[in-house]
Amino acid sequence: MKSKYLALGDSYTIGEAVPLTESFPHQLEKLLKTSGFEGFDSIQIIAVTGWTTDELIAGIEEKKPAGPFDLVTLLIGVNNQYRGYPTDQYRKEFEILLNQAISFAGGKKDRVLVVSIPDYGVTPFGAEKAETINRELRVYNQINQELSAGYGVEWTDIFEISKQAKDNPEFIAGDRLHPSGKMYGLWAEALLPKARKVLNS
Repeated sequence: MKSKYLALGDSYTIGEAVPLTESFPHQLEKLLKTSGFEGFDSIQIIAVTGWTTDELIAGIEEKKPAGPFDLVTLLIGVNNQYRGYPTDQYRKEFEILLNQAISFAGGKKDRVLVVSIPDYGVTPFGAEKAETINRELRVYNQINQELSAGYGVEWTDIFEISKQAKDNPEFIAGDRLHPSGKMYGLWAEALLPKARKVLNS
């Protein structure tokens, strides 16, 4: 019997600037299949380029995803930082989203995977403000990591992985901002053992 996967986020979830098949949710499914998993009956993605936490909350309300889902991923916050939103707002709204993710997973916290925000300061787009971006995103990631731990939800760090793009242009998409398919592949690899554990439980 196949499973259902819900991916919540922004441009990093839909794979802006690359084909949807190269986004990390779809690459994660491919990796799972190579390890014997049948694949997902459906992958529902609720994500739009540029979305902040409040916009994702509104998007979820509009789409009303029908759970329970066997796997839920949540990656959100880069646009909060980019727009200069208060971190207190991020904390409050991320907690709302985390609770929603758990609810969509049928209340099973072990079926939710939170993904940290990558560092776009290593891209040509963010190079001029690299230090500020790095510093501020570390604060945002500390918040989502702390909330994940408090709720007993798995947290995966792709912030450090994303830094590989600084010296390797093949990890950056043609828009000079978003990750390439190869970088999304690294994120999928980081999520693979946790997703496999979830789906085998």
